[in-house]
Parts: sequence; structure tokens; C-alpha cells
Amino acid sequence: MSGATVPAEVTYTATVRVSGGRGGTARSLTGTLRVDLTRPAQRGPDAPGTDPEELFAAGYAACFDSALAVAARQEGVRTGSTSVTASVSLRPTGDGRYAIAVALAVSAPDCPQGDLERAVAAADRLCPYSNALRGNTAVTIRADGHQ
Repeated sequence: MSGATVPAEVTYTATVRVSGGRGGTARSLTGTLRVDLTRPAQRGPDAPGTDPEELFAAGYAACFDSALAVAARQEGVRTGSTSVTASVSLRPTGDGRYAIAVALAVSAPDCPQGDLERAVAAADRLCPYSNALRGNTAVTIRADGHQ
């Protein structure tokens, strides 16, 4: 297989090289990211490193929170302070393979619940992570504003 190709029109490309798989090291080619990886089965309170699911959760949560800010502006919603918590689960599919499932929890305590739900739905349409996963990965989103 040849090297990955990037479409002609891209906004940004991040490149990370991993050596040693889930028990190895991940390094960005820019040098700004260096992470020791740990297999989820070896995780414990004192285990060094992180696992790929945590990295995916961090990326998705950051991307969704940014998409929420854009969507809120477009929808005319004043969210106030927001946070997004992403939980990424690794699960067996029953045929010897594995898949991920994602649960997003969006919090905006100063935003009316209905307005937040409208902004979250718009953010889900904007977010590149949501678009990449749609139709292939179980994703649930809970929005918590004020009543």
C-alpha cells in the first residue's frame, strides 16, 4: 500500500506517527505532541501513558465544543460557558472484531434547554468528527442546559 493521499482542497492536516501500537509512542511530525500509549487492559490509577480511546475522546470533545460555538452563533443562541465530555467505549462486535461507541455530554448551565438542544443539533451537523462517524458508529448526545 502506498502512502496516504490528501485531497487537493484541505483546510488542515495533522500527522502523527505511532511506533509500537497500543503499547508504544505517538509523536506528531510537528514535534508538539509526544504521548506514551498504554493498552486499555493495562490501565490503572498509576499506569503511565494514555490509550487511543482517550485521545479520540479529547479530539471529539474539543471539535464538538468548537462546532457548538459556531452553531450557536448561526442559530442566534447565547450558550454562556460550555463544556463537552466525550466518553469513548471500545466494545466487541461479536465476530472477533471491535468497534467504538461514543457518548457526548454537552453542558451549558446558563443556556435554556430548548435553545441548547437546537444549537447542539446544528453542531452535530457541523462537527467533522460527527460527520466522519455518522452511519458507522453509535453516538449519543445529551444536552444539559437550564429548564
